[in-house]
Amino acid sequence: MKYVVTLGSAAVAAFAFAIATPTVATAQPSGNCHESYTPCVPIVSDVDCEGGSGNGPYYTGRVQVIGPDEYGLDRDGDGIACE
Repeated sequence: MKYVVTLGSAAVAAFAFAIATPTVATAQPSGNCHESYTPCVPIVSDVDCEGGSGNGPYYTGRVQVIGPDEYGLDRDGDGIACE
């Protein structure tokens, strides 16, 4: 019985983590992804880094910049945005 409780607790913890972890490009509209970023960043008027000082309306977490940084997300120019 102890094994079942431990396994159940681990499953609950993993589920809670999955729900609490924000996804990349939150509030993402349906449509195309901007070709300069991976994973997907939506093609919209403005995207800012989650937790930063930007005013959105769309936000993303850490992404790789593989083309022109049109949203200005990679401040230090190292190819990784929102770090």
